[in-house]
Amino acid sequence: MAVIVGVARETASGERRVALTPETCKKLVAAGASVRIQPGIGDGAHFPDQAYADAGAELREDALAEADAVLCVQPPANPVLAGLKPGAVLVGSLQPQADEGRAAAIRERGLLAFPLERLPRTTRAQAMDVLSSQAGMAGYKAVLIAAQLAPRFFPMLTTAAGTIRPSKVLIVGAGVAGLQAIATAKRLGAQVEGFDVRPETREQIESLGGKFLDLGVSAAGEGGYARALTDEERAEQQRRLAEHLKNVDVIVCTAAVPGRPAPKIISAAMVAGMKPGSVIVDLAAETGGNCELTEPGQTIDRGRVIVAGPLNLASMGAQHASEMYARNVYNFVALLLKEGALAFDWDDELLAKTVWPERGK
Repeated sequence: MAVIVGVARETASGERRVALTPETCKKLVAAGASVRIQPGIGDGAHFPDQAYADAGAELREDALAEADAVLCVQPPANPVLAGLKPGAVLVGSLQPQADEGRAAAIRERGLLAFPLERLPRTTRAQAMDVLSSQAGMAGYKAVLIAAQLAPRFFPMLTTAAGTIRPSKVLIVGAGVAGLQAIATAKRLGAQVEGFDVRPETREQIESLGGKFLDLGVSAAGEGGYARALTDEERAEQQRRLAEHLKNVDVIVCTAAVPGRPAPKIISAAMVAGMKPGSVIVDLAAETGGNCELTEPGQTIDRGRVIVAGPLNLASMGAQHASEMYARNVYNFVALLLKEGALAFDWDDELLAKTVWPERGK
């Protein structure tokens, strides 16, 4: 019997993305799977039910009831997890260790969870890397929010009323989101700088037309991620950064350390020293923010500076974000499908290192 893949409507507040598009639905059907979806799963991303039906999906309100594999963007509510078929496969951005009830529901139901945020960051895994694909959309949207909030033009303009100087934009963090933010700000005509404590990012920043802001502090770590700075390094970094920020118009913060709260890089004192009308958009708000004054989900006028802490920015670009996310999910699920049935090759590090609970634990 063909494996049943189920997808339900996302229930998290403000979530518009979907883990299955008509394109990936068609691919799953071609691979021998039977796809069942709740009506309306793609409404937020503008994928109509008819498009799924045309791709071979069966529309059912109880789409998850008998599903052998469940695909999602954000984790289903704990009661939904508790009602899934025992031993079912669950694929998505699950963060099981962030919620005790969620972790318990997964264990008690014997679900085979594959939290894609645990996927090894290898060349082979790039086509399945949901963190990177969604960060790209988030970085893009963050700059557009900054441009909207700023009381200035981004580009230099020569007009009959005089010359308008370009805005000075600083992107903090040069991961996927930061690099997309640099590229977007540059396209808008701003004078762009990129700051990252990993010196190897200089070439990437400069390749996008940005200037690398070198504060003389390196935090190069393993696997392409930054390590935590020592107290002395942080103090020196902050002293030099505070001086530099006095001439910056817009800051977009994107710095993150996996599995830990976002590093505090922009202090309240730094914000107080910025020019009136400056803007900070803190993409790291979901994990606490890079700015000390960030309030997740809020945009606050601090008198001289506007500080925005938007959440789930990828969902603002739901259609393209869903297309990328769904392809990531399909590429991973394809590793589990053999002739229309589920099969697990535990010698494959992508499966072995992503599965939760870890095998044998």
